[in-house]
Amino acid sequence: MSNMMRDSQIVAQTEDETLGYISDMALELAQMAEDTGLATLAYLFRMAALEASTADSVLAEPDNLPQQMTSH
Repeated sequence: MSNMMRDSQIVAQTEDETLGYISDMALELAQMAEDTGLATLAYLFRMAALEASTADSVLAEPDNLPQQMTSH
């Protein structure tokens, strides 16, 4: 395996872990905001968590991206 391929796999893995961490943290912050009565802030954190988890699944399946773009 070439160094470049290995490096890109490490980067992708690190990005997955980072996005997973961001998603978890955003959900925790949303819960804290909810407990404090800050519903709007809780909503924003939940949206951030959703964005992070969505980006995570897109990165995990890079083959799907070009097909989606050319399908229409």
